[in-house]
Amino acid sequence: MNTTAEALDDSYVIGAKLCMHEVPLRRIVRIFVRFKENDRMTSFPGSPRLVKGAIVGLDMFNPLASVILFQYNPETLTRSLQPQNVSGEGDRTEVTRLKGAPIETIKLDAELDASDALEKGEHNATSMGVYPQLSALEMLVYPKSAQVIANTVLLAVGTIEVIPPMAPFTLFIWGIKRVLPVRITDLSITEEEHDVNLNPIRAKVSLGLRVLTYNDLSITNPGYYLFLAHQVVKETMATIGSVNNLSSIDGVKLNLF
Repeated sequence: MNTTAEALDDSYVIGAKLCMHEVPLRRIVRIFVRFKENDRMTSFPGSPRLVKGAIVGLDMFNPLASVILFQYNPETLTRSLQPQNVSGEGDRTEVTRLKGAPIETIKLDAELDASDALEKGEHNATSMGVYPQLSALEMLVYPKSAQVIANTVLLAVGTIEVIPPMAPFTLFIWGIKRVLPVRITDLSITEEEHDVNLNPIRAKVSLGLRVLTYNDLSITNPGYYLFLAHQVVKETMATIGSVNNLSSIDGVKLNLF
């Protein structure tokens, strides 16, 4: 007999197997969705370990160029879904049709603090503060300098049309059941404290993300299948929630598994 948790994990695996050919991507995702803090949440030996959320930017030249683990998981996550209805004005047969998955946006605030690392005397913290972590996050909205230089050369030699650089393939990872391809739509950084060399040692980051669905991505893009796997998990959880609600009604006893 499968438990509810096992059923959800199995649903994700079924969807994720659709992109098995993307070996580097699967390896990166596996590393971060299973990452747990080295330190326990409390001093009690039996206390649970905390899974950290992450944002990962992948590109063909350097898949680890932008890797951001949330030092402290954001306390709140604001999600907004805009249904994609078919505009069938005057046609009653089209009024309930959907063009695809809803447009989902995510907003969150994250904090970066080098205080603990400074207390331990870690070299990166004492020499750069949280500047490397901020830079990794900012690189998700920068084109690669090598591509900028290459395009500049192409323009200089008279190339008529130059293709704009691609942004990194960005994933928002919020536990094993939410690994989503996203585009960063808003990035705001407030540097709250600096060291004597003006390196930021504490900062607050506000992020706006737009989830990319199978409506936005080509069928050859691994994000297409990652979002499809995400929807499979949602459908499974929706079924579990509905059955649990029915089971709570007097006289009705249902078991999903």
